[in-house]
Amino acid sequence: MQLSLRLKTVADSVTGGSRVADVGCDHAYIAIHLAENNIAPRVIAMDVNKGPLSKARENIELRGLKDRIETRLSDGLARLTPGEADTVVIAGMGGALMARILTDGEAALKEVKELILQPQSEIFLVRRYLHDNGYRIESEKMVKEDEKYYIIIKAVKDGVKEVYEQELFYLYGKKLLESGNHLVEEFLLREGRLKEQVEESLKGTDTVGSNKRLEEIRADISLIHSALKYFRN
Repeated sequence: MQLSLRLKTVADSVTGGSRVADVGCDHAYIAIHLAENNIAPRVIAMDVNKGPLSKARENIELRGLKDRIETRLSDGLARLTPGEADTVVIAGMGGALMARILTDGEAALKEVKELILQPQSEIFLVRRYLHDNGYRIESEKMVKEDEKYYIIIKAVKDGVKEVYEQELFYLYGKKLLESGNHLVEEFLLREGRLKEQVEESLKGTDTVGSNKRLEEIRADISLIHSALKYFRN
């Protein structure tokens, strides 16, 4: 089965030999990839929606993987028992929802060794959640697919307390900024151009709301310029 670049990067971030819980599994593509490539001996594919979970079961049966992949109807981590998984994967959700699922599922995460997360938005909320709850961000990867940029975070709970000293690192990812990856620079340049377009459109207005928004946009642009310095050594 051919995975998209985004999903393959998520799946390949899992430590080999881990028992995995895939939260919001959709059609179980990640779970199937993990099982077929012997990355995970057992996967629990979970989703809150019956439709996608039914399709997931169908795909799992077609691939002959019922003995290695179990499906569960679950709101987030609600039906995961502590100790059942070494790795939790959550991909394709907004950052606020992802942080809520992790917070609500705190009991199920007690023995989980790593989180593989691919938030679609508000990624700074996810990074803050991780640090506030004792996780260390081991790696961040950025991929581009269909003109969209995706970030995959691998976080571990190993007793090492990690806190970023700059807000910049929560917004754009310390690991990404230090990676030297040209794709990260490309993303930042695009974000800068978009912010500058908004700035230009606000210049001719003079209301309390627009002035406040202009101030926020200029602060964002300043942070992007600070982030770009990592690529201009």
